[in-house]
Amino acid sequence: MEQHVRSDHPVLSLGLRKRLAPYLLSFPGGLWLLVFFLVPLVAILSVSLQTGNPIKGYALTWHFSEYVDAVRTYHAQFVRSFIYGSISTVLSLVLMYPIAYWIAFYGGRHKSTYLLLVLLPFFVSFLIRTLAWQFILADQGIVLGTLKSWHFLPQSLHVLSTPYAVVAGLTYNELPFMALPIYVALEKIDPSVIEAAADLYANRTQRFLRVILPLSSAGVYAGILLIFVTNTGDYVSASLLGGPSTTMIGNIIQTQYLENSNYPMASALSTILMAAMLIGMYLYARTFGTRSIEEFV
Repeated sequence: MEQHVRSDHPVLSLGLRKRLAPYLLSFPGGLWLLVFFLVPLVAILSVSLQTGNPIKGYALTWHFSEYVDAVRTYHAQFVRSFIYGSISTVLSLVLMYPIAYWIAFYGGRHKSTYLLLVLLPFFVSFLIRTLAWQFILADQGIVLGTLKSWHFLPQSLHVLSTPYAVVAGLTYNELPFMALPIYVALEKIDPSVIEAAADLYANRTQRFLRVILPLSSAGVYAGILLIFVTNTGDYVSASLLGGPSTTMIGNIIQTQYLENSNYPMASALSTILMAAMLIGMYLYARTFGTRSIEEFV
């Protein structure tokens, strides 16, 4: 009997290790999320409910009216941020889906080179790229100034400090985040499925709308998610390319934190923005389904 127990012990130990393996492997990532996501999130929520001033300090008083004041005072910036984020996301999709499609199906052995060309401008700093757009869109810059001197554009035309400049900067700076997920999704499509649709007398338009587009929806969702979340909270493009009438909620949060030292208001604005985006993402996922998204991830 003793020998039998000893022979079973390694088996029990192996089974225990198998059960514990997923938890042990996920522990570093879970610890990282706890320290750098959950703790800061709780801190922001706590600060948003505090009252006081930078000199005497702040105390937790459960001041929920801060959220009401935030929405009442800055609702225009919230709406503008979501509008700019939505427009730039749609433009990125329209611009990059054809490029990702062409690389995936017609790139051949040069696919890696074409992807590198798409990514190459984005090895430059985000700030420098935005400043370059400021130079390009200037009234007498290399583009508008030349077109005005050739009388293709009226001299009174201004692009900087307008919504067009802000949306252009937002769109350009996030293009790879739309192209790469779509390319990966298109690359995973089995060519035999497309050939089968052609054998069933589906023309090019029908094959794209009924086969390719649904199978690449996970990549489209990933790109929309990445760009919309990033652009809605952006403040650099609005600061450098926009003006007082194009202020986004990110600019307000930055001002409240760094200039006014109004930490409760800034925290409340950040919390409202995060909650609104989470609700939007949830509704979007519910509308289009999450099964294909889980397979993509």
